[in-house]
Amino acid sequence: MGKVTKCCVCERKLDKNAVGLNKKLLDKNPSRFFCIDCLAAYLDVSVEDLYAKISEFKDQGCTLFL
Repeated sequence: MGKVTKCCVCERKLDKNAVGLNKKLLDKNPSRFFCIDCLAAYLDVSVEDLYAKISEFKDQGCTLFL
């Protein structure tokens, strides 16, 4: 089993979409990860905007979200 990735702010366990979004929006090899809620606050966008971006990236075939 792989390493469990947790949010650097609230320590919530992250799913593959949250990990992929951190890699896509912040850095290919981030030193810290944010859950969707904390990432939205960090980027000053809505949670709904981030979920829309995940759908958009999936539709584009981004391999971070397969």
